[in-house]
Amino acid sequence: IILDRGLETRADEKDPYVGALMQLIKRGPEQYFLDRLLVLGVVEARGCERFGLVADALEPGALKDFYAEITRSEARHHGLFVRLAKEYFPAARVQERLDELLDAEAKIVSELPHRPAVH
Repeated sequence: IILDRGLETRADEKDPYVGALMQLIKRGPEQYFLDRLLVLGVVEARGCERFGLVADALEPGALKDFYAEITRSEARHHGLFVRLAKEYFPAARVQERLDELLDAEAKIVSELPHRPAVH
């Protein structure tokens, strides 16, 4: 789609949001596994939200369909990570840690530099 639109790709940049979330992962075999699952689930959930907003803003057509499919895919991934966490850990522990991570994520987001909207 990028090439078809006459655009070029560029090298990936480190994402400060994802980097800050990854710093929340605690060490230790069990905690590391749980935190990785939940942090990645949060990243997928936010991707789902962002892609959904883009899809909603687009006119009907191939690009809107593409973003709608990415939105569904991110939602599936988010659900998968949380379900896997609950396969290996008690649901109450998963929810408690997820709540902690979401509180920390809110702080991270509030401290991110704001970028002007692209039109």
